[in-house]
Amino acid sequence: MTMAGQDQPDLEACLPGLRGRLTPNAAMAEITWFRAGGPADYLFRPADEADLCYFLKSIPQNMPVMVVGLGSNLLVRDGGVDGVVIRLARGFGEVTVEDDHKIRVGAGVPDVKVARAASDAGIAGLAFYRGIPGGIGGALRMNGGAHGTETCDVLVSVRAVDRSGNIHELTLEDMGYSYRHSDASSELIFTQAVFQGHAGDIAEIKAEMEGVAEYRETHQPTKARTGGSTFKNPPGHSAWKLIDEAGMRGFKMGDAMVSEKHCNFLINTDAALGEDIERLGETVRARVFENSGIMLEWEIKRIGRALDGRPIGKDLALPKMET
Repeated sequence: MTMAGQDQPDLEACLPGLRGRLTPNAAMAEITWFRAGGPADYLFRPADEADLCYFLKSIPQNMPVMVVGLGSNLLVRDGGVDGVVIRLARGFGEVTVEDDHKIRVGAGVPDVKVARAASDAGIAGLAFYRGIPGGIGGALRMNGGAHGTETCDVLVSVRAVDRSGNIHELTLEDMGYSYRHSDASSELIFTQAVFQGHAGDIAEIKAEMEGVAEYRETHQPTKARTGGSTFKNPPGHSAWKLIDEAGMRGFKMGDAMVSEKHCNFLINTDAALGEDIERLGETVRARVFENSGIMLEWEIKRIGRALDGRPIGKDLALPKMET
């Protein structure tokens, strides 16, 4: 294992057939919505699925590999990320309408584009993707959902590549979905999915999408540097309400802040570090637990290492509030 940004092996020298873009010491802050965090040893943008398979088969098997999507649901720690971060982009951006109101989508496609493509084809049932700020790869991994519908409600099958570069076809049952979770192996990189909709009126579908978009604009800080919903909703509770009741709406720690508009969103108001944002999140968790006895679970994915000698995770939380 390498130290992020230091002494990386020369991967390109052993990958003569590579067609994608391989960037050493890549600034992860440039590709995440929080705009924070340290560099990755390597960032790889494969040209297509075949290029991804070639890459995975050719690199050392002990090299850490992690896949990210559009960077919306991601917090990168300041010490950076060991090994290779894979980001699926143009080569995984196809959207194809198929028979029987199905739609085949590449894992690099933004969720909103799926909703629009389905709407244009008169396919109902996928408008909820208009309200999810991310890509299909992340929705598949996290069983993304909004407005009462989840990915598991519309998914037919998934295509994926394993750590050795082998291709797999997974059914809905293989994904093992539950709330914001999939039991599918974390080593699988999803490359494509097929969704099932149903016949609908284009005008009605577009109206539904407009309603979803309006709700999001009204209730969420869509123009801020944020990572989307920070914590999962505990059974029978809303995370935002628990945070609000704990007095954390608008709470600031340096340039990291709990959104005034929707307090299950954390915001980088200027130049917050990854540690600042994670510390704020852990402090929110501690204060909610102190107030309600409920420990919130992170929905945002946190990756990488802290800077040398710095705390991580729950050790970042501030002491109890004075009463």
